[in-house]
Amino acid sequence: MARADRSALMPLTDDGPPVTEAARRAVAAVWRIESARVVGALARWTGDFALAEDVAQEALAEALVRWSRDGAPAEPVGWLLTTARRRAVDAFRRRSALDERYALLAGPLGEGEAHAGAAPGGGRPDDLPWDPDRIDDDVLALVFTACHPVLSPEARVALTLRVVSGLSSEEIARAFLVPVPTVQARITRAKKTIAAARVPFELPPAEERRARLGAVLSVLYVVFTEGSTATAGADLLRPDLAYEALRLARTLAALLPDEGEPYGLLALFELTAARFPARTGPDGEAVLLEDQDRGRWDRSAIRRGVAALGRAASTGRGLGPYGLQASIAACHAVAPSVAETDWERIVLLYEALGRIAPSPVVELNRAVAVAMASGPAEALALVDDLLATGRLPGSHLLPSVRGELLSRLGRTAEARAELELAARRCGNARERAVLLRKAAALG
Repeated sequence: MARADRSALMPLTDDGPPVTEAARRAVAAVWRIESARVVGALARWTGDFALAEDVAQEALAEALVRWSRDGAPAEPVGWLLTTARRRAVDAFRRRSALDERYALLAGPLGEGEAHAGAAPGGGRPDDLPWDPDRIDDDVLALVFTACHPVLSPEARVALTLRVVSGLSSEEIARAFLVPVPTVQARITRAKKTIAAARVPFELPPAEERRARLGAVLSVLYVVFTEGSTATAGADLLRPDLAYEALRLARTLAALLPDEGEPYGLLALFELTAARFPARTGPDGEAVLLEDQDRGRWDRSAIRRGVAALGRAASTGRGLGPYGLQASIAACHAVAPSVAETDWERIVLLYEALGRIAPSPVVELNRAVAVAMASGPAEALALVDDLLATGRLPGSHLLPSVRGELLSRLGRTAEARAELELAARRCGNARERAVLLRKAAALG
C-alpha cells in the first residue's frame, strides 16, 4: 500500500483556508492505501504519466480544504478521482494544441460536474468513465511504465518507488544511500524522458514484459525490503509497503505464469511476511529471531510461500536469485528453532546466490550462516575480508555482525566498540535500541 508524499500533506499557510487535523488524517489514510490505484486510473484515462501524478496531488490539496469544511465524503477515492479528473480537463484546456482531445474528454461531464465547485460528497466510483477497481492492470501498468528501458536502472527504481509506492524523496535517498537532490533529479529526468519518448501507459506485450521483468522484480524487492525492515524512523516494520509489494508480486506472478522468478519473489515475500507478527513486541520493540514465538508465525503464509517456491522450481530452468532467497527463508520457516535450523543448507544456498547475484550483503549473510554452522572464528575471517575491501562503507550491518561474532569469541571490548559503531550508523530507532542493549550487556 502506498504512502502519502510529505509534500502533498504539508500544512497550509496562515493566509490559506483552515485545515483540520481530522481532514489531514483522513486524506493521509486514503492516500496511504489508495495512491497507486488513483494514479494508475488517472494515467490510464489521461494517457499522461506525469500529468496523472500532478492532478492527483492537486486533488489531495483540495481535499484538505474541502474535507475540513464539509467532512470526508462517503466515497473518498471517487471524490479524489473526480476532482483530479477535472484538474486534468483544465490542463488539457490550457493546451491549445489539444482542443479536440479536450472536447472528447469533457463530453461525458454532466452539468453538475462542469466546474470544480461540484458537491464535495459526489464523485462515486460508478459515476466515472473508468473502473477504479481495475487495480491489477492499472498498478502493474504503472510499474511497467516506470520500468521502461528508456530509463536508467536507478531512474526506474526511484520513479516507481515515488509514483507507485508513494515514498518521499528522502525515504528513497535513505534506501539507496544517495543525496536527496540526486533522487529528485532522477525522478524529474525520468518523467521528462517518458514524456519525450511518448511511452504509452499500458501493459506491454508479452515479449516486452519479459524484457522489463528484471527491473520490475527489483523494484518490488526494494519496496518490500523497506517495508520489512525500515531504513529509518521509529517503527521496525512498515507493513503497508510490504503488503503492497506482496500484492503486486501476486498479480505479477499470475500475469506471467510461465516465468519462475515472479513466483520466487512471491515465495520470498510470503515466507518473510509470515514472521511479521512475531518480529515486534507489545510496544513495537524488535524481537530477534532466536527470541521469537514461532507459534505466532503465519502458517497460512508459510504454506503459500512454499507452494509458490514449488511453482518457481517447476519451470525447469533452476531457481534464480529470488528463488534462492526464498529457499533460505523456507529453511527458517520450517525449522522448530534456531538451533534446529539446517544451517549447512543455508550456507550452500548463500554460496549459490553469491555466484549468480554477488553482493557484499550476500557475503555478510553467508558469514552469519557460517557462524551458526561452523562457529564464529571462521565467520569472523569472512567478515574481516569483507571489511578490508571497503564494500559496505557507512552501513551498520557489517559492524553489527562483527560485534556479535567478537562477543561470541570473548573479545568483549572490541565487540562493544563495534556494536556502538553500528548503533551510531543505524537509522532505525528499534534496531538501534537492540544494538545499544547488546553493547550495554557487554560492559
